Amino acid sequence: MVHDTTGALVAVAVDGPSGSGKSSTARGVAAHLGWNYVDTGAMYRALTWWMINEGVDVTDPEAVTARVGEPTLDISVDPLALGVYVNGREVSTEIRDPHVTESVSAVSAVPAVRERLVAIQREIMERSAVVVEGRDIGTVVAPDAAVKIFLVAATEARAVRRAAEWAHDHGISVASTAAMLDQRDHLDSTRELSPLTQADDAVMIDSTALTLDEVIDQVVAMVRDRIPSFATS
Repeated sequence: MVHDTTGALVAVAVDGPSGSGKSSTARGVAAHLGWNYVDTGAMYRALTWWMINEGVDVTDPEAVTARVGEPTLDISVDPLALGVYVNGREVSTEIRDPHVTESVSAVSAVPAVRERLVAIQREIMERSAVVVEGRDIGTVVAPDAAVKIFLVAATEARAVRRAAEWAHDHGISVASTAAMLDQRDHLDSTRELSPLTQADDAVMIDSTALTLDEVIDQVVAMVRDRIPSFATS
């Protein structure tokens, strides 16, 4: 992995619940700095999408474990040219389907799944400076990241954002989305393995009343303060 002269990992870890703005923030920060970007949630979604399409019982950890190594997973690290691929097929739209959203927590909780995907995530981080977003980046994947952010927002605000993303294709209401987010938050924060939690040294940012640019500016300022030699863009 890439470290600066002080030994700090040249990475920004952005954790937080669904709909808090992690993807948009992390992508914006990476684009601003000229760094790589990794959406770890998309990786878990891609594997979940494949499991569902293969008819695997995603509620059965043994069934998921038995097939976790089968699909080839690839993800673009260019924040300006996103792409998620399963066995060479681009699935960026399909992995956002509500059926995937409802199942991804169960799949993500399987140890073999996390072992495989964390290994891929760490391999990507060895290439260059990177902004990584997910739920266990600052606590598990990159605990020595130079900058750690825990991004939150009120449930209603998160539901409005996520419902707007889904409205065209799925017609999901804000109320239904809020209920889905609350369920996902509960599952992610109470699972035994790598739960969603704020790292002790992470900075919490509440994006409820902030614009995206304001959040990005805050994170970029932290990068420039903590690892200035890598924040020249």
